[in-house]
Amino acid sequence: MSIQPPLTLNQKPAEIIGITATKEEDFPQWYQEVVVKAGMVEYYTEIAGLFVLRPLTMFIWSELRKWFQSHLDEMDIGEAAFPLFLSAKSLAKEKDHIEGFAPELAWWNSVVRWETKQTTPFLRTREFLWQEGHTAHLTEEQAGIEVLEILELYAQLYEDLLAVPVVRGRKTENERFAGGYYTMTLEGYIPSNGRGIQGATSHCLGQNFSKMFDISVEDPAGSGQLYAWQNSWAFSTRVIGVMVMIHGDNKGLVLPPRVAQTQIVMVPVGINRKTSAEDKDCLLDQLYEMRKMLKKLGLRVEVDTREGYTPAWKFNDWEMKGVPLRMEFGPKDAKSHVVSYAVRHNNEKGTMPVAEIGPQATRLLEQIQKDMYDKANLAYSQHRKVIGNWDEVTPALDSKNVVLIPFCLDGKCEERIKQLTTKEDDLGDQGTASMGMKSLCIPFEQPGEIEEGRKCLNPECDKLAQKWTLFGRSY
Repeated sequence: MSIQPPLTLNQKPAEIIGITATKEEDFPQWYQEVVVKAGMVEYYTEIAGLFVLRPLTMFIWSELRKWFQSHLDEMDIGEAAFPLFLSAKSLAKEKDHIEGFAPELAWWNSVVRWETKQTTPFLRTREFLWQEGHTAHLTEEQAGIEVLEILELYAQLYEDLLAVPVVRGRKTENERFAGGYYTMTLEGYIPSNGRGIQGATSHCLGQNFSKMFDISVEDPAGSGQLYAWQNSWAFSTRVIGVMVMIHGDNKGLVLPPRVAQTQIVMVPVGINRKTSAEDKDCLLDQLYEMRKMLKKLGLRVEVDTREGYTPAWKFNDWEMKGVPLRMEFGPKDAKSHVVSYAVRHNNEKGTMPVAEIGPQATRLLEQIQKDMYDKANLAYSQHRKVIGNWDEVTPALDSKNVVLIPFCLDGKCEERIKQLTTKEDDLGDQGTASMGMKSLCIPFEQPGEIEEGRKCLNPECDKLAQKWTLFGRSY
């Protein structure tokens, strides 16, 4: 693997190549710098909103795809590829049957989305990679079972691979997929700005589309034709952006070991002009032998032997790229038969015996994966506030929380809640609206029963509350 110093678009060698914005003070700029300088994307200057996905990104996407496809194979769900284009006639048929499917509002397909105005790498781009599944079932019950199975696979992908916690739930009627019967969802949370973000969805389409396009099978009971119950489910490269936002820090990217292209980087240290060529070769030979041992265990390891860069520069470079574990090996380490290490996400440092480098490195990477999830999960749980008083809602949102409130599930009430929580910031002649909250999901795991007679939290609503519902400002 050829390793080159990280360069941003149109960057001169003398320019700063590290992260200049801080996550706390300028989150949008910080995010843009991280995804570019860590080598995840390049801006495609021909057309706004398009990005080149670099090898680091494609490796992560490939790992997610392999993991998910292996589970689909177990479910006997095969791969297929469909044309990029759809006839205007077919789209018009959807327009005539389904509110929200007018061509000017939903002209999109598997990889292109042109209605997007403001773009952000991974989160909202004009072209993106995604996985979409479509299945047909004989009964509503069979379709419903699969909807939840797929949703749980998506949850495992987030939590077990990306170390990102999610809330599993059902979308409200206002937020469900247009034309669908119901939508199940995973909802994430970005601590830096307190916004919720949709992670993946699994839809039961019901029989709407099967009746529209005459998709039917013979009834096994022999009573004629049955329209199929259809499902649709998808996730996209948005998952990578969520991972970056949650785990990254002011040094750059922080990658969970299970999806890191390089899990361990080994940097030779203590080599200077006084070091003989023989001693240098001996040190490097030991490093390569350790790499060989680690690779046999299935670990992804690089040895950084770039000339012209100090060890400190290399440390900063690999920290910016998010490599989970750095190992340092020099003459002093060789004499003591140890290798020094530094953990990316928490700066923990220590040594391990060369003779035990395999099992100890493996255990350490698993601990890193767990620690990253636990940290993100704690942040999410601490910022999910159960609110029983309307006056507490806006202060909670302003404190970067999402809120669980008793809600009547009425669509008009939901729209009114969004209006009531939208406020004008006092910015002189250029007042801008502060984002109102929207429903994220009705969590499967409720904070408790809705007591009898409890009203919806909306102060203008007289209806009884039906469910605790997660609301928040969101992407």
